[in-house]
Amino acid sequence: MSETRTNDFLVREKPGKLMRRFAIPCIISLLVAALYNIVDQIYIANADYLGSFGNAANTTVFPMTVLALAIAVMIGDGACAFVSICLGAKNEGDAGKTIGNAVVLTVLSSIAVTLLYLAAADPILTLFGGKVNPETCALAKEYFFWITLGMPFYMFGQAMNPIIRSDGSPRFAMAATLAGAFTNIVLDYVFIYPLRLGMMGAALATVIGQVLTAALSVWYLCHMKAVRLSRASFGFFPYLMKRYLPLGITSFLSQASLVASMAAVQNAVTKWGALDPVFGQEGLTQIPLAVLGIVMKFFQIAISISVGLSAGCIPIVGFNIGANRRDRVKQLFTYLLASEALVGLAALLIVEFFPNSLIGIFGAANENPAYTEFAVRCFRVYLCMLPLAMVNKGTFIFLQALGKARESMILSMTREILFGVFLPILLPLIFRLDGVLYSFPVADVLTFAMTAFIILRVYRELNAAGSPAGPDAR
Repeated sequence: MSETRTNDFLVREKPGKLMRRFAIPCIISLLVAALYNIVDQIYIANADYLGSFGNAANTTVFPMTVLALAIAVMIGDGACAFVSICLGAKNEGDAGKTIGNAVVLTVLSSIAVTLLYLAAADPILTLFGGKVNPETCALAKEYFFWITLGMPFYMFGQAMNPIIRSDGSPRFAMAATLAGAFTNIVLDYVFIYPLRLGMMGAALATVIGQVLTAALSVWYLCHMKAVRLSRASFGFFPYLMKRYLPLGITSFLSQASLVASMAAVQNAVTKWGALDPVFGQEGLTQIPLAVLGIVMKFFQIAISISVGLSAGCIPIVGFNIGANRRDRVKQLFTYLLASEALVGLAALLIVEFFPNSLIGIFGAANENPAYTEFAVRCFRVYLCMLPLAMVNKGTFIFLQALGKARESMILSMTREILFGVFLPILLPLIFRLDGVLYSFPVADVLTFAMTAFIILRVYRELNAAGSPAGPDAR
């Protein structure tokens, strides 16, 4: 069988080269996916008829796209990891059925999410601070309705992206996402400015881009390289679901727990912002929520790189574990940790030295001076532990690729639920609005103390089980 069909290059090429080959397209795919919401917010912020009210509305809706993403990546990342293991063990039959089952499961779950969102729109928006003022509430409802209609396409494209990577085609996965994002960027401008369609226009541009990405993913499924799908591949296979869904449960919990943290933070910033002597004034109550959303979008850019670095390693790790080459897995883990720390440091320097430039992209010139002042403080405080945040996130996902779902789940849940929910509630009791900002770096420091212990244990295990490194393991 040819090399392309078997993916044997995953145990022959140097780990560092493989990481670059798989991680870079994955990073670009995730960054481009992040652009969907970020571009919306940039255009909205600079539209004189939307401004910070529209930005706050966008922030309110964002967590629900993350929750939908959580379900999609649970299916996609779990299938990606298991398919890679199957291919490493030369089991193409189960690989094909896993992909077919993932397709069916994604379609059904995306329809269920859409129906749920449409039925519970009001309580959902209230939960995430949408009632901060009447203007924000009205814009949030409009944006949420149209975004919800595109959820099936969004979830399908996100779930298929890691599956396409597991087939050895990270570049196509990247291209599919790029095509959708470019469409979104162009249509955002047309719909928001010349046509003045407001929040509906921003949402429609996003949905059209997502439809294109989903369509390209369907095309690829019909032209896979290492796996051949047939009609028999598409169905419910409980014995396979029991094996691949647990491998994706960490991805789900990581994203879903992030939504819980967002709910706590957004409610806290809304509550304490209303009690602030500046932001408690009429016409300014939406500013803390809008600014927080902007800072979270920059964090999303940084964390997309973190996730891309580690998620790009999943097919490599799975294949090498299946081929019993744990020495190569250890090398890959070392490269990953170093890369995460360096990228986190670079992002930290940007937010510390150029916060005014960052907030200027989001319409600061059209807002009250308090908008920029709070944004600068938010960037510098909220994101001051970015290197630790990136190492934490990268480790969570790498543990998942190693099959250590329990350890990964414990770390992720501790970060987002224990620290991410309770610190934004407790710290403002002492520091008021600034306490919400302190909660994020404190959570990352506490989480890293736990992550470092797990990292050392993984190294010991890989040293004990690793095969002797040969010339191809360099």
